[in-house]
Amino acid sequence: MDSDPIAIIGIACRFPGANDYNQFWQTLELGINSIREIPPQRWDVEKYYSPNPETPNKTISKWGGLIEDIEKFDAQFFGISPREATKMDPQQRIMLELSWSCIEDAGYAPSELSGSQIGVFIGACNYDYDQLQHQNENIEGHTATGSYTCIIPNRISYFFNFHGPSVPVDTACSSSLVALHQAVNSIKEKECEMALVGGISVLCTPTSYISFSQLGMLSPNGQCQTFDSCADGYVRGEGAGIVLLKPLAKALSDRDRIYGVIKGSAVNHGGQARTLTSPNVYAQAAVLRAAYTKANIAPNTVSYIETHSTGTPLGDPIEINGLKRSFKQLHQQYEVPLTEKPYCGLGSLKKNVGHLEAAAGIAGVIKVLLAIKHKKLPKIANFQQLNPRIELKNSPFYIVSETQEWQQLQTETGEIIPRRAGVSASGFGGVNAHVVLEESPEQVKNQKRVLIGEETSECKTHSRQSKIKREDVLERPLHIFKVSSQTEKGLKDLAKKYETYLQSNAEVSLQDICFSANTGRTDFAERLALVAKSKDELQEKLADFLQDNETDGLLRGKAESQEKKIAFMFTGQGYQYVDMGRQLYETQPTFQKILDQCNEILKEYLELSLLEVLYPQDTQKSSALDQTAYTQPALFAIEYAVAKLWESWGVKPSIVMGNSVGEYVAACIAEVFSLEDGLKLIAIRGRLMQQLPSGGGMVSVMASESQVTEVIGDYTSQVAIAAINGPESIVISGKSEFIAAICSKLEAIKIKTKQLEVSHGFHSHLMEPMLAEFETVAKEITYNQPKIPLISNVTGEKVGGEITTGEYWVRHVREQVRFAQSMKTLDEEGYEVFVEIGPKPILLGMGRQCLSEVLGVWLPSLRSGVEEWQQMLSSLGQLYVKGVTVDWSGFDSDYSRQKVALPTYPFQRERYWIEIKKYLSTTV
Repeated sequence: MDSDPIAIIGIACRFPGANDYNQFWQTLELGINSIREIPPQRWDVEKYYSPNPETPNKTISKWGGLIEDIEKFDAQFFGISPREATKMDPQQRIMLELSWSCIEDAGYAPSELSGSQIGVFIGACNYDYDQLQHQNENIEGHTATGSYTCIIPNRISYFFNFHGPSVPVDTACSSSLVALHQAVNSIKEKECEMALVGGISVLCTPTSYISFSQLGMLSPNGQCQTFDSCADGYVRGEGAGIVLLKPLAKALSDRDRIYGVIKGSAVNHGGQARTLTSPNVYAQAAVLRAAYTKANIAPNTVSYIETHSTGTPLGDPIEINGLKRSFKQLHQQYEVPLTEKPYCGLGSLKKNVGHLEAAAGIAGVIKVLLAIKHKKLPKIANFQQLNPRIELKNSPFYIVSETQEWQQLQTETGEIIPRRAGVSASGFGGVNAHVVLEESPEQVKNQKRVLIGEETSECKTHSRQSKIKREDVLERPLHIFKVSSQTEKGLKDLAKKYETYLQSNAEVSLQDICFSANTGRTDFAERLALVAKSKDELQEKLADFLQDNETDGLLRGKAESQEKKIAFMFTGQGYQYVDMGRQLYETQPTFQKILDQCNEILKEYLELSLLEVLYPQDTQKSSALDQTAYTQPALFAIEYAVAKLWESWGVKPSIVMGNSVGEYVAACIAEVFSLEDGLKLIAIRGRLMQQLPSGGGMVSVMASESQVTEVIGDYTSQVAIAAINGPESIVISGKSEFIAAICSKLEAIKIKTKQLEVSHGFHSHLMEPMLAEFETVAKEITYNQPKIPLISNVTGEKVGGEITTGEYWVRHVREQVRFAQSMKTLDEEGYEVFVEIGPKPILLGMGRQCLSEVLGVWLPSLRSGVEEWQQMLSSLGQLYVKGVTVDWSGFDSDYSRQKVALPTYPFQRERYWIEIKKYLSTTV
């Protein structure tokens, strides 16, 4: 009994007539035949073809199921030189690309899995490119690494830095199913946490055509007539498929999107048969019985079998007899009576694409997974009349001759049985394999989610749709969507793929699309970030990007390096406003939680609730925010919550600085003191200042420090320079009447001034009456050395141990703010990314004026008059496109999200092919 099922969480493939699994499903559902005559670009077909099977060194078949562009590869993407790429078997190249796509399809950024215990198991039995290389006299070191079959999985493990088993499997036509069986066992034995499993076959030469034709295996008519009365052999095909496996329990806990579940598998050999290549009915029956026994699944619960069914007159009847024999034994084993009505459909994709040999088994698995997804059983293409050697009467089986709905079976008590299927593959050397698949269990959602602007949203699990009311959950009104590529063309190609995706996937929510794109893709240098409130708007902005139109919320950049040092700058007093942060508070759980925490701490120090002050329902209380006793703790709380929100998104400062009261928040972020102590300090500071006599004022002066000092002249005992904000940006503070007199002098000599909206003359002698009492409080605080560098207002330099004393914070109240010097220090330290943490972007403008060369990125968090999410996401997008690493999982951690399948990376392929001298064309 198998108590530990394995989930399949990712798929990628290239099959005849299909470059991805969506196209593959279309060919299956419509019964499209993708077999064609081999084009001269592969080889001179007529030279090696003869309709007479007795002709030596000739093949009776000149047809095949072929995939496109086997000679092309994105070598640059994988860091492979053109010289080496030319020597690489296209089977290696295709499987590298498909591995990347499969991991992305599973919703993971491949770079995220680097170093993981992930296994790679690849079925391959084709050596055509090796034959080509050895016909060429130019043998190099890359010839060996380019052609050995073991390198197919090994190169994948090497490139992705996977540490699990890396195993090639060659059992001929059963190779990829045997690889799947081995991968399942490897996961269960804890040899790997996940596994990439696939199969590949590429046809480059006529050699095997000739050999198989001489063995009488190939159809002279160019069709696989599976189970048909006109069956006369098979047609070769090429293709590649790969899936990502993970333990079901882990996949469910990680909320992965599950295509299906492997319930059991089995592998055996027929021993001695009539000939080496003859199928053995008893061995085929035994492997099926072993697989269903291991899966602990009764035969009457299986409703579909994807057969091996090559279309040979010998093999097909033997396979059907093996199926009937095994199911009869299973009915007896499970004590289930046989029913008169058939319940298990038989299908085969070989009539669509040919026999893919080493890739045949994985192609069958992918077909079943897609059938589960679409709840349909695709027909056997062009089926006409049952082979008279096959008898299905009184058996559980019927031929799926027309595409039909895949109905779930029910027990006698009416219990619904999950859709279950088996996939068979048999190697022509005698190795048989069978895999039992089942649709995934329901994924119970503990958290509800909604779509903004819709009354309900359909939240898809894998077997049920549920409708959630919009009022049941917190959700932000805007979303950010990122796209990245190694090249500019790749960025355009991927944007186009997303535009097409949005047009044809109306049922998928915007938030799930953004979440999947943001968390499930590796970031490259070429970057795009779009801010949108709806899928229509996102589609419009993608179109704008493709047409090179500039628009709000469309952010484009190139990340030269992700090692960006970020400076957080915390705004000072005077720029507060009612309802600052309100939208974040109402729609962002992390922000809300932190602000609520600050509110609780401040209850001990404030008469009014912090939340009442910030978001008053009573208009009479709206003026409280402009009282210093409330202004300072309110600014502290808002800025602290915004900073912590940025940090939760992975945007963390390398250095912090604050302007006046902003330095208290900077110190708290640097862990100089705790949040509780920081709020205590700022609340008592504000209260003591509020209690000071009125009559003070502050004015901003557009002049140099020397000019202002000269004008102050005899008033130095009454008016002080409170802040040096730039080369020609000075703030003076003091008694209002003396301030007015100085302003008159300044205006007389054409120097501009601006009155600041403050209640007192801060950073002047007017603060001295409160210093003694404030010092008593400051000495009660527990201080620590800064955990990250902090630039002091008092000195304009990086602060040392002096910040861990109460005396420092007393000086901070009285002495001038040296903002200009602080900016110079930041510049000297090499900082080029500045994020202002505050209600208005005041420091950004001042900071630019302080630097002789205005370089870098200057980003606000909030801006009065601009929707808060719009501003935050715009700044986040700017950080991302400039190369800052964002924790996208953290960004969405407060919301209920689900992975969805999205377009995968658009490889920029070029031609790499060896020049050969014999029977192949040089123009592949």
